[in-house]
Amino acid sequence: MNYLKDGTYTDVLKKTRDLIHSNYKLLTHPMSGSLKPNQTPYKSVIVTEGCGRIDYESVILIENSMDAAYKFLKFKKTPLWTEKILNDFKTVDLSLIENVIKNPMFNAI
Repeated sequence: MNYLKDGTYTDVLKKTRDLIHSNYKLLTHPMSGSLKPNQTPYKSVIVTEGCGRIDYESVILIENSMDAAYKFLKFKKTPLWTEKILNDFKTVDLSLIENVIKNPMFNAI
C-alpha cells in the first residue's frame, strides 16, 4: 500500500501510472465517484501486481484519467477547503473504496 501524505490528486494518478508501467493492474477506476479532480484533493485507487507484463487496458485508463484531471484543473484549481470540508472529502473517498472492498466480486479477484 502506498500513501502519499502530501500528494495531490494528480500525484496519486502519476504514482498509479508508474505502478502500471511496472506491471501493476488497475482494480478500481481512477475517476470513480462523482467528484471532479478540481473539487477534491483526495483519491484512492486500488491496483494489484500483474502477471509479469504491462496491462494495456490499465495504461489506457490511467492515461485518459490523467488527461481528464489536467483538463479540469486547467480551468479551475482545487479550492483551499476548510478542515471540516476536507474531512468530508476524506469520508467520501473512504466510502467509495470501502464499497469496492466489501463487494463479493472484488474479493473473488
